[in-house]
Amino acid sequence: MGLTENRVVVVTGASRGAGKGIALALGEAGATVYVTGRTRAEGDAELPGTVFATAREIDERGGTGVPVICDHSDDDQVAALFERVERESGALDILVNNAFTIPDGLARKGPFWEKPLALQSMFDVGMRSAYVASYYAAPLLIENSAGLVVNTSSFGGRCYMHGPAYGAGKAAVDKMAHDMAVDFRPYNVAVISLWMGLLKTERNRALFEGVPERYASFAAGAESPQFSGRVIDALARHEDPMRWSGQVVIGAELGEELGVVDVDGSRPRSHRAMLGDPPTFSKAVVD
Repeated sequence: MGLTENRVVVVTGASRGAGKGIALALGEAGATVYVTGRTRAEGDAELPGTVFATAREIDERGGTGVPVICDHSDDDQVAALFERVERESGALDILVNNAFTIPDGLARKGPFWEKPLALQSMFDVGMRSAYVASYYAAPLLIENSAGLVVNTSSFGGRCYMHGPAYGAGKAAVDKMAHDMAVDFRPYNVAVISLWMGLLKTERNRALFEGVPERYASFAAGAESPQFSGRVIDALARHEDPMRWSGQVVIGAELGEELGVVDVDGSRPRSHRAMLGDPPTFSKAVVD
C-alpha cells in the first residue's frame, strides 16, 4: 500500500496523552493531521494540553496541524468532523481511534461494585466512539483504495486491568478491529488494534513524580507517547500493511519488526510475558 506522501490523518482525542504523541509523530513525518478533542484553552481540563497547542506543535515539526473541537460522545459532531475532512482534503489515509474517557475512580482498588457506576462512560467515549468515527471515516478511506485504521488499546483487553468496565472496552475495540478488517479488505484498507505499553503521558508523569519510590521502575520502562505514532507511521509506509490487518498487535513488538525506536533511541520492551498474549480470532465469516 505504501501510504508515504501527502497523507491526511485524523487522530481522535489528541489534546494530550497518547493521542497527542501519535499526532506529533505523524505530523513530524509530514502528514496533515486533524487533531480532535474537547479542550479549547489551558485550564479547561485538569491536565495541560489543548487541540490548538497540539496542532501548533505539529506545524513546528514540519507537518500541518488542524485543530478540531469535537466531543466524541456526540455523533453529529463526529459526522461534521469527517464532512470537514472531505471538504478540505478530499480523502483520508489514516484514522487513529484514540479518544477515551478516563473517569474518576478508574484506578481505585477494589471490586467494580465499589467503584463509580460512571465507569461505564468508557463504553461511550472509547468503545462506541471508535465505531462511530470509523463509520463516518469509511467512505473517505475507501476513496483512495488504500488506508489504515488503528484502534489504540492495551493489555487490559486480555488481562484483569482496572476492572471489568475497562477490560470490556478494550476487548471490544480489539474485536472491532478484527471485524472491520473483514469489511475493509476488498478496499485495501488495513485495520489493527495497537496495544500500547505504559506511556510517559502528562497523567503518568505526575504519578511517577508524585511517588517516585513506588513508580521508579515503571517510569524507567515507559514508552514516550510519540513511539506509538512512529510505529503507525512505519506500518503505513510498509509495502504490505494488509499483512497485519485484523490483528491485535503489541506496539513494542511491531516496532521492533519495523525497525522503530523511541525518541531517545531505545527500543521499548514487550510486556507479553507478564500480561499475556494478544487474542486470536476465528477465520470464519458469517454474513
